[in-house]
Amino acid sequence: MKEKSAAGAAQPEGLHHAAVDEAIAQHAQRPGSLLIVLHAIQDRIGFVPPDALPRIAQALNLSRAEVHGVITFYHDFRTSPPGRHVVRLCQAEACQSMGSAALAAHARSRLGLDFHQTSSNGNVTLEPVYCLGNCACSPALTIDGQVHGRVTPERFDRLVMALEQTA
Repeated sequence: MKEKSAAGAAQPEGLHHAAVDEAIAQHAQRPGSLLIVLHAIQDRIGFVPPDALPRIAQALNLSRAEVHGVITFYHDFRTSPPGRHVVRLCQAEACQSMGSAALAAHARSRLGLDFHQTSSNGNVTLEPVYCLGNCACSPALTIDGQVHGRVTPERFDRLVMALEQTA
């Protein structure tokens, strides 16, 4: 099986073990290191592999349940490789008041995905996010970390078309 990095490049299975070990070695001694380690792993390979939980827990003297709890509590962490492009739609109150629910329904229909899913061609992952700090320009989304505000269904379609052309 192949995995995808944050940039979408294929990686041989098991290559992520070195990234996990490196993140642990660099950050394990820091106070409150669990979040730092998890972010470092995800920054390196695009997700936190479930098989890394026991190594992280042991290195940080935590239970696997504690590590799992943090990964599943914070929406930013993924446990599987993302698509080449990550679309994150704001679902917070300000965006809801400006139509984010309708935009989310349109996005799910247009992409043929639900939140936390990746397209079958591996091009796009759709994720909810709970505030991008762009409330004055609601509804907002990010594509690969770039913020877009006042997104209409038509503008969403144009943004997605641009992604499809880079696939």
